[in-house]
Amino acid sequence: MDKKEILRYMRTNSSVDDERLLRLVNSAMEEIDRVCEPKCLYKIFDCEVTETALTAGGFEFTSRRLAENLAGCRRVAVMAATVGVNGDMLLRKYAADGAMLLVMQAALASKIEEVCDALQAQIEKNEGVKTRSRYSPGYFDLDITEQKKLFAMADITKRCGITLSSTCQMIPTKSVTAFAGIEPAEG
Repeated sequence: MDKKEILRYMRTNSSVDDERLLRLVNSAMEEIDRVCEPKCLYKIFDCEVTETALTAGGFEFTSRRLAENLAGCRRVAVMAATVGVNGDMLLRKYAADGAMLLVMQAALASKIEEVCDALQAQIEKNEGVKTRSRYSPGYFDLDITEQKKLFAMADITKRCGITLSSTCQMIPTKSVTAFAGIEPAEG
């Protein structure tokens, strides 16, 4: 995990020299590495992209911004990643300790981004492709309820252990689903 990223998530200067804060960050990093068990998956679909929508896996996702992100793509990866239930356990453990809770939230956010970056790199390596920036339900004009379609497309609950609440929030909370467009082959 990257200490500078954690400090950025905390909205602090990455060159902070507050020894107490740095000890908390180090402690959070060690605890996360010790107890969290990240899981992730991806599934690639052929897709059709118009000016306002993506169609993939038998589902349509209406979003001008998503369509802009995927313009020119003929395939898309659906990704899911989580730090696991122990991430939520750590948040509960430190709920009464404001400073450590803030650090743990930031460290877990950094960890899930690290897991997503590694998954995207794995997709590129395994498939021999280049992917675009991730785009998730809840971004801009892609409604959070579109999450349900992603879960159905990739069987996310069964394969990754992530569930959806009635308001489409993911459990464990430090989880991500996203589209990653696959760049068209050159030539």
